[in-house]
Amino acid sequence: MKPEAPVRMVLDTDTFNEVDDQFTLAYALRSPERLRVEACYAAPFHNARSTGAGDGMEKSYEEILRVLSLLGEDLGGHVHRGATSFLAADGRPVESDAVRDLISRALDDSEPGPLHVVGIAAATNLASAILIEPRIVNRVRMIWLGGHPLDWPTADEFNLRQDVRAARVLFDSGVPLTLIPCKNVAEHLRVTAADLREALPTGHPLCDFLRQRFDLYLREKGFLSKPLWDVAAIARLVNPEWVPVAPARSPRITDDLRWDDVPSARHSIQVATQLRRDPIFVDLCRKLVRTPVRAD
Repeated sequence: MKPEAPVRMVLDTDTFNEVDDQFTLAYALRSPERLRVEACYAAPFHNARSTGAGDGMEKSYEEILRVLSLLGEDLGGHVHRGATSFLAADGRPVESDAVRDLISRALDDSEPGPLHVVGIAAATNLASAILIEPRIVNRVRMIWLGGHPLDWPTADEFNLRQDVRAARVLFDSGVPLTLIPCKNVAEHLRVTAADLREALPTGHPLCDFLRQRFDLYLREKGFLSKPLWDVAAIARLVNPEWVPVAPARSPRITDDLRWDDVPSARHSIQVATQLRRDPIFVDLCRKLVRTPVRAD
């Protein structure tokens, strides 16, 4: 059954890390019939596209603003910088504007319904909010894209690997959590440059930008195709039938990044089991080219 629409949500994203976050942000904002995007948070990342976690966060913040400009959106100024580092060895939270905003929205009694927190990056901002204000566990619904299926031989994946301590906070906290694994689920959102040329018109500022970002990434990596991984998290809210889930015991993460066997006493989470690529891709492209229609 689809959730009552529109649901409140915030997006936590390392937007400059690859090229799927840009599509995901645009998809969320172009789905007002299902989603009321209240804020967007820049998340840290560190790879060849950044000099460190803080630089990755700042580049993501700037990329969020670029996408919003092309969408003709500003979110009322509710775009916030997140953590400039990952959780330290002692597990202390990382304070940031994003964390303060997330806590405030989660505890806001004037808004109906729970706040849906969609994380498509290292879980640093999300975990920091839980550590600083544990009460939000009972006030939010989290969707986090990271790791692999729980029966996979490894949990080792970029979002999880970047901040393992933060991922452990999510799985240990008891927060209502939907996990979107990458292998065998989000990876099925694979597209090519030809797919995007056929689906997205030229001369459309947003579509041109997304296609150029995608083409450049493929050239940099020498790829012929790439999954738009993170789009799966928004698709789960847009139409749950496209990303079905099953209950599972919340896992533990070993030091060598595997899923550990867990006792039956562990709380339950939801784990996505598959993904319907074609209707998601069609819906994404249809919404990217249309004039935004806001829900009243």
